[in-house]
Amino acid sequence: MEATQEISAPLIEKSEQNGVNASASYTSPDGDENSPIVQVALTVPVTDDPNQPVVTFRMWILGTLACVLLSFLNQFFWYRREPLTITSISAQIAVLPLGHLMASTVTERVFLKGQKWEFTLNPGPFGVKEHVLITIFANSGAGNVYAIHIISAVKIFYKKKLTLFVSLIVVITTQVLGFGWAGMFRRYLVEPATMWWPQNLVQVSLFRTLHEREKRPKGGLTRNQFFLITFICSFAYYVFPGYLFPKLTSLSWLCWIFPASILVQQLGSGLHGLGIGAIGLDWSSISSYLGSPLASPWFATVNVALGFALMMYVITPIAYWLNIYKAGTFPIFSDGLFTSSGQKYNISAIVDQNFHIDLEAYEREGRLYLSTLFAMTFAVSFACLTATIVHVFVFHGRDLLQLRESGLQEKKMDVHTKLMRKYKQVPEWWFTCIFLVTIAAIVFTCEFYNDQLQLPWWGVLLACSLAFFFTLPIGVITATTNKTPGLNVITEYIIGYIYPGYPVANMCFKVYGYISMKQGLAFLQDLKLGHYMKIPPRAMFMAQVVGTLISALVHLGTAWWLMDTIPNICDRALLPASSPWTCPSDHVFYDASVIYGLIGPRRIFGDLGYYSAINWSFLIGALAPLLVWLAHKAFPNQHWIKLIIMPVLLSATIEMPPATAVNYTSWVLIGFISGFIAYRYYRKWWSRHNYVLSGALDAGLAFMGVLLYLCLGMQHVDFNWWGSESDGCPLASCPTAEGIVVKGCPIIGVE
Repeated sequence: MEATQEISAPLIEKSEQNGVNASASYTSPDGDENSPIVQVALTVPVTDDPNQPVVTFRMWILGTLACVLLSFLNQFFWYRREPLTITSISAQIAVLPLGHLMASTVTERVFLKGQKWEFTLNPGPFGVKEHVLITIFANSGAGNVYAIHIISAVKIFYKKKLTLFVSLIVVITTQVLGFGWAGMFRRYLVEPATMWWPQNLVQVSLFRTLHEREKRPKGGLTRNQFFLITFICSFAYYVFPGYLFPKLTSLSWLCWIFPASILVQQLGSGLHGLGIGAIGLDWSSISSYLGSPLASPWFATVNVALGFALMMYVITPIAYWLNIYKAGTFPIFSDGLFTSSGQKYNISAIVDQNFHIDLEAYEREGRLYLSTLFAMTFAVSFACLTATIVHVFVFHGRDLLQLRESGLQEKKMDVHTKLMRKYKQVPEWWFTCIFLVTIAAIVFTCEFYNDQLQLPWWGVLLACSLAFFFTLPIGVITATTNKTPGLNVITEYIIGYIYPGYPVANMCFKVYGYISMKQGLAFLQDLKLGHYMKIPPRAMFMAQVVGTLISALVHLGTAWWLMDTIPNICDRALLPASSPWTCPSDHVFYDASVIYGLIGPRRIFGDLGYYSAINWSFLIGALAPLLVWLAHKAFPNQHWIKLIIMPVLLSATIEMPPATAVNYTSWVLIGFISGFIAYRYYRKWWSRHNYVLSGALDAGLAFMGVLLYLCLGMQHVDFNWWGSESDGCPLASCPTAEGIVVKGCPIIGVE
């Protein structure tokens, strides 16, 4: 079935609600069985050629090259003010001509002919399956290594010792730990048709564009032509927000109209305020934190929009202007840590020589305070955790129980799962071995180098238990909505109560409890990509493990090199105003280690803290999905009720900070145009071009971003004018309480 084929009317009618038909599969007008998910049926081919080469010499060469380059570039750009994430789509495009070049030039000689290990360096034309496997390698380098935050926090912010060997063990083990239990969840999160992983459709669509020959429709463009035109436009356009006119990242027009009003700038700033009316004309700011809006299902986009509006336009304004938690003393939007007088909190003053909290110094310095939005972000994080558990239990519990009891039912299988059954599966013991070896390495390192990592052996086991428990419920949300509720807050909350005063232990527990789950989900997402493209599972496993190890080494080496060569990296007080090395995500990670690790949640959110009422969010989060479920049962004909996904709605703003309001307003607007207008009224165009458009925008941005840095950034060529400034809202970060003195802000209440 071609991706451009029209879907029958009954399918569309049944699928308009949530993209899935009532049955396990449907039959297209030409008799082909296909997926019950409309987006999958429009995008993924239902045929397979098992004779295509997969694991080849050029796959190894190009896959390794793509993984190394993406790992280096993503880590390099991650420390910058506006992190530039170069996705695997860029590598997917770049390796295509190299693959064809190797196919035409490398010798076709057969080595060890007639023997068991017979092989050739050139099995023929460059095929789509080896292209997919190269992209799987690239996917390993496209994701940032979360454990690097530990190294940055210890070496840069706390200025303490962390050796390269210990750092290497931490980075590698956090990256591969999740593989151990990901294999156990394949039957739940890969094989069922309803677990469709929307982000994968962008790459599937691009593979088909690059490898399938297509006749140009009358008056239109082939997908190849459309991709090329969009790629060139994206490439050329990014020179403006990326260098010539950075203000395009956030056009906060309210601030321009009212340049002297703190209130209006707090409302209108897209970078430091609520972002009312703010719009970003920069694809990097649109997709940097939430991913591509073109890959988000419309119902998920609506949930994100509702969650953002609830946080930014209801909860935060009410809390701020009612002065809850002395909110007016601090900026309305900030990831900073403050004293009661609104000044920056001196963290180094409360750390003793043993890298532990000095309680006497803490009493002298006083309580630690947070900005309004930062505090509310923790509240929705707590609520999201319990909402995820309850939502999956009430809406998906029965289906998951059936799969556990009787395996994958024939009625649950779509055509893609049936086609994959002819390949050898990866044995469970492979995953078990990875899990056991990794656990042993972690426990040994934490015990032997406890002076650096602080985490005891029981903390390792508890973190792994949490990650294992939440992989399935969070995986269900991710596989159906393209949004991933995080465990980062609850992990640091738990260990902060059990083992307070040890910031590195808190960070390690957080990383092992959170990123191992996230890595497991990334592994499962790649397995689903291979599932759609009919890649043998054992080849997939090999590419993912090797790619992950290479990526971990390159990420760590790049980060270590940058920390040693860039003076004052991440130190905003010492860096020049124009310096891009401000490390926004590392600042948030460090702040969280202070809140939960050094000071401890009991002194922030517990009986000794100022924000104890936020704990009610756990109960609110548990009740929210129950109310949706009861409403669905009371009004079964109102299908829209079931599309209210409370974990997605509540987790919408977890990325803030470092994400800002303009990242959301622009993302929701593009998501509306693609997911609602184009999908509903221009279905044929959407099916041909939507995911291709997403890939082209990503690729054009990435290539121009790298080019700008190599040609201009490395030479420190600056272009300073009005358009080079931020969003033009300097007063948005000012407090509104009377008598607070902050540099650059008027003193409220003083003539």
